[in-house]
Amino acid sequence: MPPEELKKLQYEELKTLVTKLYESNQFYRDRMDSKGVKPEDIKCIEDISKLPFMYKQDLRDNYPTKMFSVPNNQIVRYHVSSGTTGKPTLVGYTENDLGYWTEALARSLTSAGVGPEDTLQVCYGYGLFTGGLGLHYGGEKVGATVLPASTGNSERQIELMMDLDVTAIACTPSYLIHLIGVAKKMGVDFKRDTKVRVAFLGAEPWSESMKKKIEDETGIETFDIYGTSEQAGPMFTECECHNGIHIPAD
Repeated sequence: MPPEELKKLQYEELKTLVTKLYESNQFYRDRMDSKGVKPEDIKCIEDISKLPFMYKQDLRDNYPTKMFSVPNNQIVRYHVSSGTTGKPTLVGYTENDLGYWTEALARSLTSAGVGPEDTLQVCYGYGLFTGGLGLHYGGEKVGATVLPASTGNSERQIELMMDLDVTAIACTPSYLIHLIGVAKKMGVDFKRDTKVRVAFLGAEPWSESMKKKIEDETGIETFDIYGTSEQAGPMFTECECHNGIHIPAD
């Protein structure tokens, strides 16, 4: 999309969103009113700087559903954060939200070369955590075969990885390092005995030294993946240039 058209699209989406939030949600209306901002004040994409911030405490104070901007009959799923630092964060999803989420993950996987010829082993947790389902739907969207392995049972994970010719894996960096150790105890060498070529690692911090350790020992190309429950879940990743996270401009 040409830059001029993209900027126009971004503005139209922003204007629509601000108007909807102001008209349908008391929290956002009050927050914008407190800063003297009305939907009609958003005249270009740069006017996003006029909008007030939202904070983590706002999510806790309005738990569980006071910040939702659609009626409950449009919510098709809930995900919940761990709540390790306080009251958990509840996120509601509409069908449209799930579509955007799936599309974002599909783009991320595509940017790393994952497609219909691949088998993706998803070792993030399923359930209330967003990691597993996000990569799962993204993998299916690009035509990959998805193995919903979730976490744990590591020896079985290694066996399935070999039996099913897994070519891509998604998990935390620490769990992949753990799998490398388990594989060694089983007499399995990642480079020799598996076909895994790419890994999508996130949900926790990891260093360049961890990246080097994983890539040197396994021959796997690693991709950083980022997301938060508040915006849907894991969504953004690197491309093959490995020079930072890409956020789709549209």
